[in-house]
Amino acid sequence: MTTPPSAPEPTPVREAAAYGVLEEVAADVHAYVQPPGGWCLNNAGAVVGADSTVLIDTAATEERTRRLRAALERVSPGGPDFVVNTHFHGDHVFGNGQFVPRGIIVAHEGTRSEAAEAGLGLRGLWPDVNWGETPVTLPTLTFRDELTLYTGGPRVELLHVGPAHTAHDVVAWVPERRVLFTGDVVWSGVTPFVLMGSITGSLAALDRLRALGARTVVPGHGPVAGPELFDHTESYLRCIQRLAEEGTRAGLSPLEAAHQADLGAFGELLDSERLVGNLHRAYAELRGELPLGARLDVLGSFREMVEFHGGPPDCHA
Repeated sequence: MTTPPSAPEPTPVREAAAYGVLEEVAADVHAYVQPPGGWCLNNAGAVVGADSTVLIDTAATEERTRRLRAALERVSPGGPDFVVNTHFHGDHVFGNGQFVPRGIIVAHEGTRSEAAEAGLGLRGLWPDVNWGETPVTLPTLTFRDELTLYTGGPRVELLHVGPAHTAHDVVAWVPERRVLFTGDVVWSGVTPFVLMGSITGSLAALDRLRALGARTVVPGHGPVAGPELFDHTESYLRCIQRLAEEGTRAGLSPLEAAHQADLGAFGELLDSERLVGNLHRAYAELRGELPLGARLDVLGSFREMVEFHGGPPDCHA
């Protein structure tokens, strides 16, 4: 079993950052990292060209998005011209409204539909979070397979790789800088979550991402690293598949299998309660009853995650 990555030693800048840190990971390419990367503490990114700026994902709350926007203003005064949503989850899209009308919101056509249906539902899972004003702001530019955004600098290639974390995940590839923004297809020091996507689809997506030849990988949550993150994410997902096979043979439910599971080093990842939801997806795929990415009972699975955790999972958004 591959050992998951450990977080890098914090620098004084990171220790002082109450919300997030904007760091240049390659020329004209920036990652906005919100440590430690747990529930609703996602990463974003920006590619700054002579003609336009592309922002990849936003943040979960009004205040966190304001902080993201202020950091972005330092490298791109006026804000982004395009805002890419890698998938529909609120931590990645709730901040859309702060970047329009200048910013054109871009996403896969399936993500637009999912975001419209989900609305602000995520807020109900953690009612004590200070969400602020996060109006539902849907993409106005959608695509199906691929879309290239030209910035007058590094181009940004948007690639549909789902189902993986959700049914319609998109990654942002900056080939001239060999930087890949993966959304929640890849994780760093944080437990992957595929309840609303697919384990099999995630493994196929990881193979596709490896082939791009990225040097720098900006995951959806957790520290920026290199292509080793593909292996760490894959190792966790294959562990889930094995646990599901063992649980099925033993006649255990996903929750029962989670209670008996030995995750080894993976148990040290943030938000380990996601194990339950991941096992629900793995069980469904073992049964072969549904297409990849087909919907499961998300709320029911989340209630079991709460039971496994001994209370609501921690959310520090």
